[in-house]
Amino acid sequence: MQTELKWTTEQVMEARHSVRKYDPTATIPQGELNEILRLAASAPSSWNLQHWRFLVVTDPAIKEKLLPIAFNQQQVVDAYATIIILGDLEADKSAHLVYDEAVANGHMNESVRDTLIAQIEGAYKSNPEIARDEAIRNSSYAAMQLMLAAKAKGYDTCPMGGYNRDALIKELNIPSRYLPTLMLTVGKASVQAHPTARFGLDQLVINNSF
Repeated sequence: MQTELKWTTEQVMEARHSVRKYDPTATIPQGELNEILRLAASAPSSWNLQHWRFLVVTDPAIKEKLLPIAFNQQQVVDAYATIIILGDLEADKSAHLVYDEAVANGHMNESVRDTLIAQIEGAYKSNPEIARDEAIRNSSYAAMQLMLAAKAKGYDTCPMGGYNRDALIKELNIPSRYLPTLMLTVGKASVQAHPTARFGLDQLVINNSF
């Protein structure tokens, strides 16, 4: 089993880089992969609707089918897993499940539950863009958390936006409820990522107002 690294949060953040060349013989024990996904799923989300789903591809034959869809980026084959981050376009349908459980666990009363559910349903009905915006925004939180969790356990990742979304949906039979927001490779690097320059805070931070 992979030895868990004892890194601080800061060290994990600084050590994570996008790796594009993987050792195709390296595996991730299922227990560790599940733990990475569990940690990713602890990300925050609007109304706690948990808009993400993780489509985990480890089957070599399916990864080969992903290769042309990802414009022949070999990493989708060589990495142990290629994970499709999905955003839930109908996350409002999860509201009753989330808040009924909260009431059952004594975390809120029925009046608060009903108010929150009405708020969610009203927002999704009144604003046609909110479903897509929230699906992308919240699934992105989970994707970043997944990458940090993987690095904390000694694995490498690369977020990928370069793929044919329509072909991906067709190949993996992704239901219309879910929007592919990101493709992530997870595995062991065969070639370490090169360091990248970062803007200084003087270029990034605007205090109070433009």
